Formats: sequence, structure tokens, C-alpha cells
Amino acid sequence: MIDTRQLGDPGTPAFRVEKYPFYLLNRLVARYNTIIEERLRGIGLDIPYWRVLMILGQQRPLSIRDIAGAAVINLSTMTRIVQRMTAVGLVECRTRPEDNRVTEVSLTPSGEEKLAAARAATAPVYHKVIGGIGRHEFDQIIETLNRFHTNLEGLEPPRRRNKKANAE
Repeated sequence: MIDTRQLGDPGTPAFRVEKYPFYLLNRLVARYNTIIEERLRGIGLDIPYWRVLMILGQQRPLSIRDIAGAAVINLSTMTRIVQRMTAVGLVECRTRPEDNRVTEVSLTPSGEEKLAAARAATAPVYHKVIGGIGRHEFDQIIETLNRFHTNLEGLEPPRRRNKKANAE
């Protein structure tokens, strides 16, 4: 029996794109985003706004840097997203009292309402995606994805590692 990990190894002649986990993950996320993007558009949101709302729905206030990290969006882009969300009244910003260099972001009442609408719009997609997947299998998927992420540590280009180290 063949080790299917070899089929996912781009360094081997046995490589098959349909066994490459990063292709499969990218394909999954692209399809998911296409589906939820339409639902979000119906309530006046886009995916970056949705990410910010969902992150702040879990914990707030958060710094723009922390939101950017959680949303996997670069800091300058996140700063512009937060500025636009502030302008339309979804979030509010304030300077962190103990460090005036840090801008903290919180949801406004309008942001809370939009978060509830976003959850209602996207939850059915989530339930469809996990349908038929048992609790144990789901936990294994989450554990495996986290291990993949952990296994990438130390492989970032040196300039990214240095920037990350300097930021911490």
C-alpha cells in the first residue's frame, strides 16, 4: 500500500495535486469564501469586515495589530479596514490608556447588530460543511490543521522572522 503522503509531496514524481493538502485547503477556502461572500453582500458586508466582526465578537477590545494577526491580513490593510468600519459606525477606536501608541478597537451597537446578522447569514454554511462529520473526526481535523501550522514555524523567510521577533 502506498503512503499517500508521498502523493502530496511536490518533490517527488509521484506527486498528485489532488493529494496535496495545501491545494485542497486553498480550494476549500476559496469555495467557502465565494459562498459566504454572496450571503455577506446581502447584509452589506464583505469578508474583511466579517473577519473583524467575528474576531471582535470573540474578544474585545483588541489592538489593530492583534486583529490583523487573527484575520491574516497585513497591518496597513487592516488599519484601512478599521478606518472604513469606523466611518460607517461598526467599530470605535480608542488609544490604549497604558500605551498611547496602541489603538484598540471595539464593536459599536451597530457593529453588534451587524455581527448578529453575519452569524445568522454564515452559520447555515458552516452547518452544511460539517454535516456528517462526527465530533471526534472534527477534533482530529482541527488538531491536524494546528499541527500543520506549528510545523511551519521557523520556515518563514529570515526578514519575516526578524520583523516578527522585533514586533514582540
